[in-house]
Amino acid sequence: MALTLDIPRLETPRLIMRAPQNDDFEAEAEFYSSEHSHFVGGPMSAGQAWRTLASMIGHWVMRGFGFWALEAKETRIYLGRVGLWFPYDWPEKEVGWTLMPAATGKGYATEAALAARDYAYDVLGWDTAISLIAPENKASQAVATRLGATFDYSFEHESHGPMHIWRHPAPNTVSSEGKAR
Repeated sequence: MALTLDIPRLETPRLIMRAPQNDDFEAEAEFYSSEHSHFVGGPMSAGQAWRTLASMIGHWVMRGFGFWALEAKETRIYLGRVGLWFPYDWPEKEVGWTLMPAATGKGYATEAALAARDYAYDVLGWDTAISLIAPENKASQAVATRLGATFDYSFEHESHGPMHIWRHPAPNTVSSEGKAR
């Protein structure tokens, strides 16, 4: 018997945000085998990457929200994942993003993270959100800044070490462009 999940499908001007699926695994395994995965727990073996993808799908079951897989509308190419995350050892509910190397620098993370944050605020009723970012990860800090988030505090994660918490603007203070008013 297969478990059926009701993961909402979201769309932005350039992206389809859909449920993660087995077909995403090859790109995920390649990503996690490289140094590009350094800020998200890698590099790791293909077996560990499979478990990571499975845990992201399982997050939807346990929390009712999670990461969406990103596809480019025009090409249907898998670009990475963006979504909502709150595992047991996280300090607060997060808006997070991880893109495949070829998808970086094109604004996809910002575009999808805005849609994910809107979902968190408008559908799930969140009143705040963070992004947990490694202090050395300047690219993710730039995305957080474009989203209107600001550095809030430092956090010591048991596996990832020192991390920075970036606070997103509250729902009633966000403009249609995603910036704090």
